[in-house]
Amino acid sequence: MDKRDLYDSFGDMEQQMQQMLDKMAQLRADMTTVLEKNAELVIENEHLRERMVEIENEIPKKASSTTTLSKSRQNLEKLYDEGFHVCNQFYGKRRDDDESCVFCLEVIYGERA
Repeated sequence: MDKRDLYDSFGDMEQQMQQMLDKMAQLRADMTTVLEKNAELVIENEHLRERMVEIENEIPKKASSTTTLSKSRQNLEKLYDEGFHVCNQFYGKRRDDDESCVFCLEVIYGERA
């Protein structure tokens, strides 16, 4: 092997090594980005799980409040949910665009005397 060929081979090998180093640096940067994103998602996932627990704890409270309605108020609530007024002022009339009615809500959920 000629000295010149040997020198050229070392030059080629040096270029290949430099390309490998560049690729490794790029892979390291990509890996850092992925790890940062993963950490963000883990934190967000924890927050979402905590929020789900809060919501699940609120649901039984809401369900128990509807079960405390008397049978007649439950019937009024059903009529109201179907889109009809149950208040004294507009009883039996259809609610436009299912808008809420303060009077109806007072009849259904107001203080029980």
